[in-house]
This record gives sequence, structure tokens and C-alpha cells, in this order.
Amino acid sequence: MAMRSTKSTVTFEHPFLLSGYTDELPAGDYDVVVEEELLEGLSFAAYRRTATYLTVRGKGRMGGLVELRPTSELDLETALELDRRSVKPNSETALSPSEDLE
Repeated sequence: MAMRSTKSTVTFEHPFLLSGYTDELPAGDYDVVVEEELLEGLSFAAYRRTATYLTVRGKGRMGGLVELRPTSELDLETALELDRRSVKPNSETALSPSEDLE
């Protein structure tokens, strides 16, 4: 079966958590690698996603290491949406302004 990989870059403005992992990742640019397989037997080219990976580069003593963290498209989109809203995962819901004054 024919496979293809595509790479894109996502940017996190705040430190974030990726579902399934316990360590917080720093803000910055991250490469996303998507693997897809060709669906055979169709009269046109169509692909199905088989894997999504977030590329995490090591820091400090681990500077030369690169880790491909398997994730799902949904988990990655959720982390990006939380980042856009500037909400940390697992944080308590913010109080409304009237509740803050009490």
C-alpha cells in the first residue's frame, strides 16, 4: 500500500500539555508529521490518515534528541484551542468578574 508523509508546523504561545503525556511542553514551534495511506480501488486518489506525531526536541543535555510523540488529530486540535484561549489544561474554571470581587 502506498504511503505518504506530510509535515507542517504549529505554534503554541503558552506552555501546554498533550493528552496522554504528563510533562508540560514549553511554548514554541513544533513540527507535526502526518502519515497517510492511499486508498486503493477508487477512481480518484484518496488518502486515510494512519498516524499523527508531534516532534519534540530535547533541551539542555538532551539537545540532540528528537522525539516523535504519537497523538491524535483531535488531541492536537484540543491543545491548540486551549492555547488560543490561554487556558491551561486541568486549571479550575475562572470566576466571573462579580465572583472575583467577593
